[in-house]
Amino acid sequence: MTFVVTEACIGCRYTDCVSVCPVDCFHQGPNFLVIDPETCIDCAVCVPECPVSAIVADTDLPADQQAFLELNARLAREWPVIDRQQDPLPDAERWAAVSAKRDRLEMPG
Repeated sequence: MTFVVTEACIGCRYTDCVSVCPVDCFHQGPNFLVIDPETCIDCAVCVPECPVSAIVADTDLPADQQAFLELNARLAREWPVIDRQQDPLPDAERWAAVSAKRDRLEMPG
């Protein structure tokens, strides 16, 4: 089992989860975080820290969020590790209330 950052993180990028991760498994993109499934030790300490409930066990992923399992694995290989809490994105509160925002995922390159 691993944990997955889902669509709810897009546009928010709260990093409360990063500050409690004992193995630095989070990677940061322009407006989203991902978890490296190869590094995650399944401790679940990050789950209650996410203010938008964006972190889910891979075994509990809703059907409409299944693509985020592969997306987390792929982007973790491309994006840098984040090992410290940072300020959320400027419009985080507004984006926290938005659903169906996958088209807003910013991909560098």
